[in-house]
Amino acid sequence: MPTFKAIKLAEEASLDLVEVAPNAEPPVTRIMDFGKFLYAQAKKEREARKSQKQVEVKEIRIRPKTNDHHTMFKVKNARGWLEDGNKVKVRVRFRGREITYPEVAMEQLQEIANGLADVATVEQAPQMDGHTMLMVLAPKKS
Repeated sequence: MPTFKAIKLAEEASLDLVEVAPNAEPPVTRIMDFGKFLYAQAKKEREARKSQKQVEVKEIRIRPKTNDHHTMFKVKNARGWLEDGNKVKVRVRFRGREITYPEVAMEQLQEIANGLADVATVEQAPQMDGHTMLMVLAPKKS
């Protein structure tokens, strides 16, 4: 229908002519109350936001000299966080001359990744960031 006819119909009904699908060929419009339309759209967005789950990023920090018992204790915590759906950032901090042996930290991070392989995937591979080496683990999709 021609645009001027649609506008005339909308005015007669004391409603608005609203373009619903501008990308369609030809563009799709409706005769409706625009205020109600905006309210309904905002309400849908609020409901969608309510049902979204906010993903937190938890962090465990270790050092190259951290012994296996303490590391495994922290890995156990990380496992719980991953099962809850949170991401885990594993950070190895170097102090002093420890930074000359990054392979030790890389080994530790690989061990942690292998230990959590059943519940997590490596989202960000281990990389140096100043005096730290970090890796990000994300929960596996079930």
